[in-house]
Amino acid sequence: MIRSQTACLCLAGLVAADALLIGAVQMRPKPLSMPRGQIVVVPLEPPPPAAPAPPAPKPAQTGIASWYGGHWQGRKTASGKRFDDRKLTAAHRTLPLNSRVKVTNLKTGRSVEVTITDRGPYANGRVIDLSKAAAKKLGMVKRGLVPVRIQNVSG
Repeated sequence: MIRSQTACLCLAGLVAADALLIGAVQMRPKPLSMPRGQIVVVPLEPPPPAAPAPPAPKPAQTGIASWYGGHWQGRKTASGKRFDDRKLTAAHRTLPLNSRVKVTNLKTGRSVEVTITDRGPYANGRVIDLSKAAAKKLGMVKRGLVPVRIQNVSG
């Protein structure tokens, strides 16, 4: 009796193993069929990464501009260059040194492109200090302070 039970268990085990193997064979992926006579190019390296998206333009900043000159003429700026009030330069607290920005006088619509060469302004409520040449282009030398919009031109 034990032998017949053992034989039944062995037979059942073989049938189960056979069913698993047959099922596994049927689940195996089929090989790709390729037409004869065609050349297939298979890249050996992964494709190059996609170019990064250009950075989004920074929003314009608005505030009060002032100008500086005379007293600062010839002094070294934060960028290492000597200040020249005849050049189109400006001082800003956070914009990268040597970056270019477009400054627009909001009262007149006149604008000028300047290079950030220094840090400042240090007077409360002001966002940018312009050289005298830049102030002339904006028509603000006599007035001294004007509302402006600052837009990044290059980084």
